[in-house]
Amino acid sequence: MLNRRTADALGIGPVWRLRQDQEEAAEPVLLAESVPSPAPMAPEPLPLSRVLQTLPGAPAHTEPSPVVPPARPLAGTACAQMGWGELEAGVRECRQCRLCAQRKQAVFGVGDVGADWLFVGEGPGADEDEQGEPFVGRAGKLLDQMLASLGLARGSGVYIANVVKCRPPNNRTPEADETAACFPWLSRQIELIAPRLIVALGRPAAQTLLGQEVRIGAARGKLHHYGKIPLVVTYHPAYLLRNPSDKAKSWADLCFARRIQREGKTEL
Repeated sequence: MLNRRTADALGIGPVWRLRQDQEEAAEPVLLAESVPSPAPMAPEPLPLSRVLQTLPGAPAHTEPSPVVPPARPLAGTACAQMGWGELEAGVRECRQCRLCAQRKQAVFGVGDVGADWLFVGEGPGADEDEQGEPFVGRAGKLLDQMLASLGLARGSGVYIANVVKCRPPNNRTPEADETAACFPWLSRQIELIAPRLIVALGRPAAQTLLGQEVRIGAARGKLHHYGKIPLVVTYHPAYLLRNPSDKAKSWADLCFARRIQREGKTEL
């Protein structure tokens, strides 16, 4: 329930309190307004055939692609049996794609390693590359407000990660081969956390986790799955900074996610 103190901190009102059995019918509550971010819009997804070009033996291409490879690690991936310490060290030393060349540091993830909620974004930005923690810039502040609206807090029952662990140049969308190289790290994090619910923040994260092309407008409000884990798709906080009118939709998505998490739904 969104209490008055949280609402005051978010600068929203009036507060519509959700009845326990009718959360999904509640009026959406707008999250706090924020200054627009210069982060770029994600480009239109490319056909799956372009993704296949990133597989071993396929011709190389240089054009960016937001479409991600299948959402499962390759067989025999070295990180498949790693524990947390070894996994984090592996990420920080990773040289599997070109993104390592300009990074200041890899951004592993942050939060409760036994979390019920896992939030997955696209990749680090300049602030994250500097500090080594995901979602610490303006989009991160909005994400913290989104968590507070659910009665959650960073590091308490919540884990936050990204699809790629190194900052893409100029905050561009990660290319398919970069996502393919980095995905086994995220896959192993999900295995170790075993969350009750995953929230995909934005199209690149949703495409990576679902292994298919995704449009947020069509994917919102539906129950998806990563393996047997329920997955909900919503807007990335950076998008909401540029499009504050869609914050109400994001709030509705969070209410839907909370209901799914509380009910423990796993059916397709």
